[in-house]
Amino acid sequence: MIDRLAVFGATGDLTARFLLPALAALRAEGNLREHFQVTGASREDWDDDRYREWVTDQLDRHGGDHPPDARAAVAAATRYRRADVSDPADVAAAVAGDGPVAVYLALPPALFPAAVTALHRAGLPQGSRIVLEKPFGEDLTGARHLNGLLADLVPERAVFRVDHFLAMTTVQNVLGSRLANRVLEPIWNSTHIAEVDIVWDETLALEGRAAYYDTVGALKDMVQNHLLQLLCLVAMEPPVTLGERDLRDRKVDVLRSVRPLTEDDAVRRTRRARYQAGRIGDHAIPAYADEDGVDPKRRMETYAEVELELDSWRWSGTTFRLRTGKALGADRKEVAVRFRPVPHLPFGHDGEALPNVLRFGLEPEGLTFDLTGIGARVHSLAPLSLTARMEPPHLPAYGRLLLDVLNGDPAMSIRGDEAEEAWRVLTPVLDAWERDLVPLEEYPAGSDGPRAR
Repeated sequence: MIDRLAVFGATGDLTARFLLPALAALRAEGNLREHFQVTGASREDWDDDRYREWVTDQLDRHGGDHPPDARAAVAAATRYRRADVSDPADVAAAVAGDGPVAVYLALPPALFPAAVTALHRAGLPQGSRIVLEKPFGEDLTGARHLNGLLADLVPERAVFRVDHFLAMTTVQNVLGSRLANRVLEPIWNSTHIAEVDIVWDETLALEGRAAYYDTVGALKDMVQNHLLQLLCLVAMEPPVTLGERDLRDRKVDVLRSVRPLTEDDAVRRTRRARYQAGRIGDHAIPAYADEDGVDPKRRMETYAEVELELDSWRWSGTTFRLRTGKALGADRKEVAVRFRPVPHLPFGHDGEALPNVLRFGLEPEGLTFDLTGIGARVHSLAPLSLTARMEPPHLPAYGRLLLDVLNGDPAMSIRGDEAEEAWRVLTPVLDAWERDLVPLEEYPAGSDGPRAR
């Protein structure tokens, strides 16, 4: 296990809201040894004491559900280095120490190439690992270039392209439900499943993230990584084991099987939109183009929808719909597996058989199966839902990711060829949107999104 973590971007939102609480959770569960060290590196002209004060404040704010002694131990284990991530000397000072180090790039994706190049010039101790947040690259060409830079720095097994969705309990339960239950796996195919909706709709608007979001947009921020990862877990063939090679090979197979989108497909099967002024609950929401830090000329989308088909024996004839949107009227974060109707109903017209839908709730986490049962009257039909409650996980998603990094288990991280295949799937969409072949629609904040076609 690695006992040193160096975080570049150590004063940012990702570190404050996720990484520091994850470290506190690991400490509380006994997963970090007493001599574990954290080096924070960023542009602020701080010293160790100033950084520890900031860490303590952020842990109180975002990690208050973890024991005070665990939070105090994390703060005490930190030190700070002022650093320009593109300067090899600054980078070398930040990663200096005894033994291997896990380097976490909590940075905007545009800075990854410069940071990896600086790490290469600075040199890393044998056995070190590097962690990159999504999106991995800004397009297919950028992903290939970044893969090349990483290959010169560390072995592929030491590269962790993390996606915290893969560490969510319900996401992992997609595999458990499929692969450990005989009742599901025999019908997990296009003969029985008509559609799969993979949705991340949120009432959250921009919330001060313009510096990042307005350069990325909904398609790159959510669909290219998070939602495609969920597609892989839903559609993959059963792996021999859940080890890194077997699991990741099967995920790549799914992405390779996605039918390439033609220009006409991109026009017919994708949508993009951005929110206008509206209200969400008691809050007035300005139009996206009027949010602080947004450049309206970029015409960045806040809503993205893509329909995909897989050219595979198991899934030919099933539609996979990936959708995400900001500033919508209700949160809907789920994988909804919609089964085909039964071939015959002997109940006459007294009631309607609704489609069976198996829903994996992502936030909040849970499992619901929508069925049709017998109603109050004889031979009548009525909806029926079966709901399973999830036990709360011992570790938050980022805690599980960090533990895998420190233990050197890359099974739930994204392999280099997988990252490139994900970009390959969406490159026709990006090209069509760049050329304005797909109109940028509008929807009021607090609505259900753009109008149905």
